[in-house]
Amino acid sequence: MLDFNDAPTGHRVDLAAQRDDLRAELLARLPSVLMALLPAGRVRGKLFVIGDVDGNPGDSLEIVLTGDKAGLWTDRATGEGGDVFELIARHDGLDTRTTFPAVMEAAAGLLGRALVHPALARTDASLDELGPHTAKWDYLSASGELIACVYRYDPEPGRKEFRPWDVRARMCRAPDPRPLYNLPAVVQTDAVVLVEGEKCADALIRQGIVGTTAMNGAKAPVDKTDWTPLAGKAVLIWPDRDAPGWDYAEAAARACVTAGCRSVAILVPPTDKPEKWDAADATDEGFGVAAFIAEGERRVIQAPLPVLPTFTLGALLDDDSPLPPDLIAPRVLTPSGMLVFGGAPKVGKSDFLLSWLTHMAAGATFLGLEPARPLRVFYLQAEVQYHYLRERVKAIRLPASRIPEARVNFVATPQLRLLLDDAGLAQIIPAIAEAFRPEAPDIIAIDPIRNVFDGGEGSAGENDNAAMLFFLSQRVERLRDAINPDAGIVLVHHTKKLGKRQFEEDPFQALSGASSLRGYYSTGMLLFRADETQSPRQVLFELRNGPAIPTKHVDKIQGVWREVTPGDRLVLQAYGAKLDAERRRKRDVILQILFEEAAQGRCYTANQLAESFESKAGLGGERTIRERISALATQGYIKFFRNSPEYGLPSVSRTKFGYLCVEAMILRLVGEPDPETGEVLVSDRAVLPTHYKCPQSGIALPVENPEKWVYQDDLNDMEQPA
Repeated sequence: MLDFNDAPTGHRVDLAAQRDDLRAELLARLPSVLMALLPAGRVRGKLFVIGDVDGNPGDSLEIVLTGDKAGLWTDRATGEGGDVFELIARHDGLDTRTTFPAVMEAAAGLLGRALVHPALARTDASLDELGPHTAKWDYLSASGELIACVYRYDPEPGRKEFRPWDVRARMCRAPDPRPLYNLPAVVQTDAVVLVEGEKCADALIRQGIVGTTAMNGAKAPVDKTDWTPLAGKAVLIWPDRDAPGWDYAEAAARACVTAGCRSVAILVPPTDKPEKWDAADATDEGFGVAAFIAEGERRVIQAPLPVLPTFTLGALLDDDSPLPPDLIAPRVLTPSGMLVFGGAPKVGKSDFLLSWLTHMAAGATFLGLEPARPLRVFYLQAEVQYHYLRERVKAIRLPASRIPEARVNFVATPQLRLLLDDAGLAQIIPAIAEAFRPEAPDIIAIDPIRNVFDGGEGSAGENDNAAMLFFLSQRVERLRDAINPDAGIVLVHHTKKLGKRQFEEDPFQALSGASSLRGYYSTGMLLFRADETQSPRQVLFELRNGPAIPTKHVDKIQGVWREVTPGDRLVLQAYGAKLDAERRRKRDVILQILFEEAAQGRCYTANQLAESFESKAGLGGERTIRERISALATQGYIKFFRNSPEYGLPSVSRTKFGYLCVEAMILRLVGEPDPETGEVLVSDRAVLPTHYKCPQSGIALPVENPEKWVYQDDLNDMEQPA
């Protein structure tokens, strides 16, 4: 073994010989190195972000923490980048080409050591028997100064030994008092996970969790450890699954309470795990570490005291920081907001909500409701079985360019049959956490409240104010806090019938159940159908965080939710005409084919249709199809348009009539890709006829009013005597 007491200190060695070792050690301890170099930075997933190389706050500069690119950095504001040595050099005003030895000296300082590795004499026979060390952990002060090292030895299978090295005393012993591990990160955070041993702490650190341990783990003398850096922090202790581990946790918990920790709790390891199972084992096996830390069973030693935030008028007036961007504009759903979406049974709530949420996941505007960006949406639903949910989703028409984002941003459950009680949350929280890992959802939608409601023990149901408040604060808020405190919540709820005067005075009285629900949400939305015999519906809004939104009049037309003009007789007539057109189309397969093909962006002349659909859909041969088209044109069911270039279609010269069209036909137009973004624009356009076939002469005549569709049957009815 090496005797550190007699180590010479003036000997220098070739820097080039040490460069690779130094780089490997920097990368192995990259999070703590970066925190010491750039204390204003923070870990974001697999990246460390900071404003610039000088260490100013921000997120323009990103440093990769893991993988083959670990240590590489890029400043998105300046376009500069490099490896970890270049980062240290730029921060300290050095040049890796001309002053690389100085850069290495600075890097070694971040690791708490000098570049010199002296040849040390072997004098301790008992340590020599342990062989070379198999692992090494550095204990740093809060400012990043090296205090101590702990070496691990594995002299024989199944046997491990640890030896501390006091850097300041230059002796093979533990410092007095013993420091906690990972102190530079511990002092920068409000919540710490205390584990048993440096290996477990490192496993959590690699997951972006601030972990620490007392020197010597379960054998650590509690009275000789400095616990004061944990004062004012929330400490969660994760013991090994064995008796010594639990004893260590209880002793450490008492020490944390004495040190003035804000809260202290001990995680209870799962009973189905093997003896000695620990945090390192959990990360190795892909266990849901974040969810376990957030929601795992625990024994609370000291609960945190509630802190009530207060603000003076001056503080409010002086705060000019920008408002957080809406999740869904304009102020419909804000960060940490709660939206309750209500409607009567069979009014189409779930269909409307599903279309709305998928558009938000795609980053596409829906009925004037605009997402800040493609949002990550988790749809927890308890009404529609998997196969019918799949059927509904396939019927939604999203912009083609947005579908790839929606495919991964929208995650739904099949029909759930559970309550949002403790057992239900234990299943749901890990499922949501895993759905978007390492990111978190922006929106959590629950459809409907009634099917998952849990108002606590002795609950009187959703009509009871206390039970509803319990559900919202102890179930829904607990779910959000465990996943993403900034997520928006969407709750779907049924409405009850109101009298006409009651509804006109305050439509949101229609929300079923306790009045406490209405007092809790930040936005209310109602989907309402005034006339059960008509298809159009109204969407009403009640916003607490923004100005009022006018009522929207909407309808689902050809599978797409659209805004319609309210209270206009012409609109009702037009809507009735659309229904008539649909009934007429269903009389003949050819009419329906023309309508559906246009919706896919395809139009035909008579010859093209006959050739394309010969012996398909029961239509027979080409001649039979052409004869049927001629008859339908004579009756007025088929008309023609010759202005094909206006629809992006090629001109046709071999037909005297033009392209075929039917009433209410919509042509899907696909534009050219945007040269900057690559986005392909898709739009729908109504096809209006320019010519019709004269039933007497058989020639093509101009249409007088393209907006009005005239059928020969209707003219014959008008000409008959009363």
